[in-house]
Amino acid sequence: MKRVHCASCKFYYVTWDTNFPYGCKLYQIKSKQLPSILVIQSTGKKCDQYISKNDGLQ
Repeated sequence: MKRVHCASCKFYYVTWDTNFPYGCKLYQIKSKQLPSILVIQSTGKKCDQYISKNDGLQ
């Protein structure tokens, strides 16, 4: 299964929390792992809400 690259998603952010440095605004999660890994572990499917930060930019 091809993994979604969270760093290029518009919902991804880096938190100030050193214990949970990775976040997803869409799923409202903060984690030690990339949010896409948590989505796969929780649902068994890759994240289908990915939207590139570059969509709409020219």
